[in-house]
Amino acid sequence: MDPRRLQFLLELSRQGSMRAVADELGHTTSTVSQQLAQLTREAGTALYEPDGRRVRLTPAGRRLAEHAVTVLAALDAARADLDPHAEPAGTVRVGGFATAIRRSLVPTLARLAREHPAVRLRVLEHEPPEALAALAADAVDLALVYDYDLAPAALDPTVDRVPLWQAPWGLGVPARAARGVRGATAPELLRRFADHEWIVNSRHVADEDVVRTIAAVAGVEPVVGHRADSLELVQDLVVAGLGVGLLPLDQPPRPGVAVLALRRPGVLLRAHAVTRRGRDSWAPLRLVRALLADDGAG
Repeated sequence: MDPRRLQFLLELSRQGSMRAVADELGHTTSTVSQQLAQLTREAGTALYEPDGRRVRLTPAGRRLAEHAVTVLAALDAARADLDPHAEPAGTVRVGGFATAIRRSLVPTLARLAREHPAVRLRVLEHEPPEALAALAADAVDLALVYDYDLAPAALDPTVDRVPLWQAPWGLGVPARAARGVRGATAPELLRRFADHEWIVNSRHVADEDVVRTIAAVAGVEPVVGHRADSLELVQDLVVAGLGVGLLPLDQPPRPGVAVLALRRPGVLLRAHAVTRRGRDSWAPLRLVRALLADDGAG
């Protein structure tokens, strides 16, 4: 049913005449009569009947008018929700990797609570491939993903990407093995630890791609022995002597782990906020993405 016709019926229940409805809504009496006749055909039952010089709703008409109140109110709420100039309101679903959630999303949550309490976030922890798949399936509205400068991610052309921040990564090794190798270039480090197994991400191949890129320059073949999702677990495995792996340089390692800077080439992790193209017309999503970008730039 056309909601405009429901508006005519609702006004008829209030005004009691076609002419009064026409005056109230700014239409001709003929237009009101035609629209209500069409609504009657759509409903499949009589909605109003003559009552002297006026008309009154039938029981079916009164019931439909009651529904019209709910339907028209919901449409008004939807218009307000989608109005790009209105105060943002709604729930934004965000899927992202743990570091970005802690570094970018948690501060944004606090800022939203202070400045835009009508906008809420639903947070789902995902590695980039999972977050992008959820975005494509419309299971999240915004994906927080990362890649490395040495292994840039090729994203689908149907999405938009906003850079957030970047952080240097290094080689995590047992602290006892770091003596005498600080200051070495990245290829030199890979040759130095060529007999160690590698610990890589179990849910994403970006760090493995970086390792293989540097290894190709160093002329060595890395052996992947372990896969772990948690950076804490990677460090536990390093301490246990089970291998080496990439770790962030801007975070203090746990005791027993040393993170060696990678130079020539260096390794930068780059965080991005990704949305489906055209979705930023929704005010809450546009706001959240802007806040994330502002925090990343700061």
